[in-house]
Amino acid sequence: RESGLERGAKNQFSTFSNFITTINQKKESTGSRSPPTQLVIPNIKNVRDLPPICLDVRQKQRISIDTLPQELKAPIPPEPSLPIRTKTVKDFQDDMEKAKSSGDWKAVHDFYSTSFDSFLEINAAFKKDANFPFNTIEDSGINAKFVNVVYDALLNTPQDVQKSVLKGIINGLLQEWKGPRTKDDLRAYCILLQNPQFSNTSTYVIYAHLLRQIAALTEADHHFLVHWSKKISQRRFKQLVDRLLQFISLRLFPAKPEEFPPMMKCTWWIPSATKVLALFNAANSLSNPPVISYTDFYNSTLDHIDLMEEYHNWQCYGNSHRFSFCQYPFIISIAAKKVIIQRDSEQQMISIARQSLVDKVSRRQKPDMNMLFLNVKVRRTHLVSDSLDELARKRADLKKKLKVTFVGEAGLDMGGLTKEWFLLLIRQIFHPDYGMFTYHKDSHCHWFSSFKCDNYSEFRLVGALMGLAVYNSITLDIRFPPCCYKKLLSPPIVPCDHNTLVGICDVALEDLVQIMPELAHGLSELLSYEGNVEEDFYSTFQVFQEEFGVIKAYNLKPNGDKIPVTNQNRKEYVQLYVDFLLNKSIYKQFAAFYYGFHSVCASYALLLLRPEEVEILVCGSPELDMSALQRSTQYEGYQKTDLTIRYFWDVVLGFSLDLQKKLLHFATGSDRVPVGGMADLNFKISKSETSTNWLPVAHTCFNQLCLPPYKNKKELKQKLIIGISNAEGFGLE
Repeated sequence: RESGLERGAKNQFSTFSNFITTINQKKESTGSRSPPTQLVIPNIKNVRDLPPICLDVRQKQRISIDTLPQELKAPIPPEPSLPIRTKTVKDFQDDMEKAKSSGDWKAVHDFYSTSFDSFLEINAAFKKDANFPFNTIEDSGINAKFVNVVYDALLNTPQDVQKSVLKGIINGLLQEWKGPRTKDDLRAYCILLQNPQFSNTSTYVIYAHLLRQIAALTEADHHFLVHWSKKISQRRFKQLVDRLLQFISLRLFPAKPEEFPPMMKCTWWIPSATKVLALFNAANSLSNPPVISYTDFYNSTLDHIDLMEEYHNWQCYGNSHRFSFCQYPFIISIAAKKVIIQRDSEQQMISIARQSLVDKVSRRQKPDMNMLFLNVKVRRTHLVSDSLDELARKRADLKKKLKVTFVGEAGLDMGGLTKEWFLLLIRQIFHPDYGMFTYHKDSHCHWFSSFKCDNYSEFRLVGALMGLAVYNSITLDIRFPPCCYKKLLSPPIVPCDHNTLVGICDVALEDLVQIMPELAHGLSELLSYEGNVEEDFYSTFQVFQEEFGVIKAYNLKPNGDKIPVTNQNRKEYVQLYVDFLLNKSIYKQFAAFYYGFHSVCASYALLLLRPEEVEILVCGSPELDMSALQRSTQYEGYQKTDLTIRYFWDVVLGFSLDLQKKLLHFATGSDRVPVGGMADLNFKISKSETSTNWLPVAHTCFNQLCLPPYKNKKELKQKLIIGISNAEGFGLE
């Protein structure tokens, strides 16, 4: 009954909005001179100086919480003896039923007011065994079922019961802590975080102080909280994350500003909440598979703040003094990251263009507007070689806005020629006959050919193309496995020392499955084989690859051809084999590709991205929303109310996902959606004045579908399916 909680909020919780006053009085009585909004907790520094949960990502020093020792060597303070509490889940449920039927809530009130009165009482009520220490990361010792039942019932209790819980939490938070926290303290924090009352804005002052104390814990204590959080059910884990995100959003943009203390007095609210959110993000990352999607940590409210100020604060100050959301990139949506990357790029472009202009003027030359663009002139008959030459010659201009001209053809590039250039180049470079990439039918993806050659500049071109596509908002129809984007961010900033290896990352059998599933399955069988591996497989630490019809042998380790694979060393063999296939055998090809991408995209903003997000920036998102496409479609020669258009959307919305993807690929050259959603496609349906016997035609360079005015829905569906199912290549016109 959250509505009841809200109705009584102004009266019942007015005391809680004066929470800070209570704290001040308590401090005055103990002679404290701390600032008015700070809890009296000795040895805890100001929130801005707390040990970071996510260290400065500019050096990519993200915390590896699982690398801490499981049993920490710091002295563990003795746990105080807990009061004996014997109430079970069934006892509590019986009390609730009796209270609801009789209207006498005394037993329930007593339970809640006692159980939440202090951290000791919280443990007495919800610890699985009062006498067992539960001081490992594997088991928090919390009776999760009891906690869930008690919290699920809380919002259905009278106001005085709910109020007593909040009063008890205040008591717990006001305790003066001496020395390190016990595991019972950590358990209490873990339990209090799950309180559903904190979804209500009237409790935010208390919630903020709880978050501040949790954010201020030591790294070792955070280690425990992270691992304990992994055990929370998916639904409740997401509720906790959503509650923290809502807290941040409403502090940034309060619906009723008078509900909260002035922003100047609680600047620590958002940093504290974000640091606690980082604990849940760490727990999610350590879980395999993750408890929730990484996109569930996005806070779309941040799309509406001054992101470039956040970015510049982060660049200037790192983690030293000022809080920035860029220190915690998991909370920034892919759309917001794209804005940061593009604006950062634009500023670099403007800077380069301005310098070119100054140079011209200083030499008393007439400025040419073309200097503001990356002008690429190519012949269709020499597309790859001309593109290579142009990008190599104009390396200093790669961050400028791209304009493409096809030699011998009239016409200004309003975006269509640029897209056509990308489509034709990708089509040619990724063709199997070209030999640069191998297409794996089982996984429907391309991988780098391991053939040795004298010049890897064409791989550099592909990398530069991907970078140009990101900066010029072009979605490429490229199918690389996730591992490729992980390698592309290894490291995310190009090292100054050119002897440093690039594009090398930790790889495992799971990465190989996404490229060569059959081979990965064979290696998996080897790992689980119960017989004698050496005698039955008769393999050594040597592998063979075919290159231009010649079989070549490679040792996975020195003298590998003389080392048999055994039951004891088969894990090492599989790891070395996977590393050979995904790192070593294609090192020069991938390094050229890496340098090509970073020649365009070099930016600290790349540190904000996950590999999956780089893929979405380059190739778009696979999540289709045809209703959104319908809402944003433009028409030429048709009205959206015309019968043909109504037939079209009836048919398309009824298509299977596979057919919807084919339609998108037919009309735009890719079956994926740009970061900004369907609206960013600028999809247009034009009236074709041809016979209705004709099939629909697409101009992929302009995301345009030409549709004859078919007489009925059946004919339209039939012709559309034939058209989209039999279109070869990109359907360029």
